[in-house]
Amino acid sequence: MTAPALPHLVTPPGRRHLLVLGGTTEARALAATLDGRPGLRVTSSLAGRVARPRLPAGEVRIGGFGGADGLADWLRAERVDAVVDATHPFAAVMSGNAAAAAAATGVPLLALRRPGWAAVAGDDWHRVPSLDAAAALLPALGRRVLLTSGRQGIAAFAHLDGLHFVARSVDPPEPPLPAALDVLLDRGPFTLDGERAVLREHRIDVVVTKDSGGAATAPKLTAARELGLPVVVVDRPPPPAGVPVAASVPEVLERLAEHGLIGR
Repeated sequence: MTAPALPHLVTPPGRRHLLVLGGTTEARALAATLDGRPGLRVTSSLAGRVARPRLPAGEVRIGGFGGADGLADWLRAERVDAVVDATHPFAAVMSGNAAAAAAATGVPLLALRRPGWAAVAGDDWHRVPSLDAAAALLPALGRRVLLTSGRQGIAAFAHLDGLHFVARSVDPPEPPLPAALDVLLDRGPFTLDGERAVLREHRIDVVVTKDSGGAATAPKLTAARELGLPVVVVDRPPPPAGVPVAASVPEVLERLAEHGLIGR
């Protein structure tokens, strides 16, 4: 089923309710911009996978909805007028649930997706479609790996006994894990000097990352370029078919205002 495009609406008296599916820098920026606007209730929803998440401004709910059907029930019960899917570019399951729930309820859905990264001169990138493909490629590229694909993705590399991994995540990862693994508990944004230090101190010779886009975690790409290191870049999944996409918070605000969901 295809989610409906944003309709042209004339804002009636009373409050509008906007659900922001969050967890990203852009989602927090959107909530902060909209929080406190007259006639608008903004609810940010976080998945609850991080122990101490950065909370956005305004009303927040934490935890899953129970799939697409549960989300549809919540949209109806809370009288949601529109949804902005500002989840991580790799949160394909949640994005699919949002599209299905929007289609089932007729609630307009807009996806906020920051642009992916683009290689520049000097980069040695190896693009792959999945973490499993990244794991298959790694032995040909290096032996000491900086793994920045998130704690839930570390399991894809657990069988690679001949490599030493340095994995960075916000919370400690859970098994299965590689036999040779150092864990760096840290949260972005990261600096270029800090990324240079990590690569040198841990003698990294290959980097693995998801194509998350944005500036918060991009310095590792510059540091790898400076050191001539190969980078395995996992391509992001496409947004669900039929869902309109905005590339920035200002574009989201413009789209919402165009369709009468917020004032200008």
